[in-house]
Amino acid sequence: MPSRRYHHGDLRRAVLDAAVEVITEAGPAGVSLRELARRAGVSHAGPIHHFGDKAGVLTALAAEGYDLLAGSLTEVRDRTGEFVEVGVAYVRFAIAHRAHFEVMFRPDLYHADDPAVVAASTRASEVLTGGVATVADRTGDADLAVAGVAAWSIVHGFATLCLTGALSPRFADDPETTARAVAGMLFRRR
Repeated sequence: MPSRRYHHGDLRRAVLDAAVEVITEAGPAGVSLRELARRAGVSHAGPIHHFGDKAGVLTALAAEGYDLLAGSLTEVRDRTGEFVEVGVAYVRFAIAHRAHFEVMFRPDLYHADDPAVVAASTRASEVLTGGVATVADRTGDADLAVAGVAAWSIVHGFATLCLTGALSPRFADDPETTARAVAGMLFRRR
C-alpha cells in the first residue's frame, strides 16, 4: 500500500521525510533502508535507487541540514547584524530540526567528503564564525579562529544540553532567552 506522501512522485523527498521521522523517534541508529521504504510506501529498492545505501540517505540529510542551518543563520545575521542572535538562531535550528542536527555532527554516519555536505557545512560555518571579528577582543591579540571555535562550542554545547534534557526547567523552558544570555556573557559587541 503506497504512502500518501509518495503520490506526488518525489521519492527522494519521501525517503528523507521518512528518515527525519525515524531519527526523531529512535535516533540515527534506527534508520534502515527497509524501514524508510516501508514508510515511503515503496519497494525496498526505492531508496537504493536514489541514495545507494543508508550512508547515502544520511549524507543527503546532513547536506540538507547544513543548507537549512546556513539559510537560517544568514537570515538572522542579515536581519539583525548581531552575532549573539546568530548563535541564538543556531540553538533555534537545533531544536526545530533535531533529526538533521543529530546527523550533521556525526560524520561517522555519512559521507563527510560529499561535495554537497562540504559546501553546505562550509557556508554554515562561515556565517557562524564570520561574526566573531565583530565581538572578539579589539586589542589585536585575539585569534579569530580560536574565537570562532569558542563561539561554536558555546551554542552547540547549549543546543546539545537542551536536546538531551540535561538542563533544568529554569533554563530549558525558554532556550532562546537562555542561549542569548549565555552567548552574551562571552560575545558582546564592544
